[in-house]
Amino acid sequence: MESRAVRDDGPVNRPAPAMSRHLLRVRDLIDRAYAENLDVAALARSACVSPSYFSRSFKAAFGETPHQYVMSRRMERAKALLRAGELTVTEVCLAVGFTSLGSFSTQFRRLVGESPSAYRDRGGHDAFAQLPGCYVRMLTRPRP
Repeated sequence: MESRAVRDDGPVNRPAPAMSRHLLRVRDLIDRAYAENLDVAALARSACVSPSYFSRSFKAAFGETPHQYVMSRRMERAKALLRAGELTVTEVCLAVGFTSLGSFSTQFRRLVGESPSAYRDRGGHDAFAQLPGCYVRMLTRPRP
């Protein structure tokens, strides 16, 4: 009889397939409703799991926490609105789901590296007009 080495890498931090479907639905919900008040407890309820399990599973599946994902979606949309230049910074702040201009400006500066006003005034956004939207989102997505 031949002996085989058994390799035990421990538990794998991947969500189960059924949970993956729930996570994809929640991610789609976030993408649609990023401007609404989305807290982890409400998102976990929509996935039918506890908030802590939801947060761990979401991070394992997508590489960032639910809060980070919501913030990156909001910042992507804010950048697009600021590039368009049709709204004031305050209007952009409210359009993407923030209730405080100070909080919006702080988060924007932390994720993008400059203030919303400086980003809007910098110009040079015409190059993005020639690219498909999916490439613009990929190129301008905030990096944690």
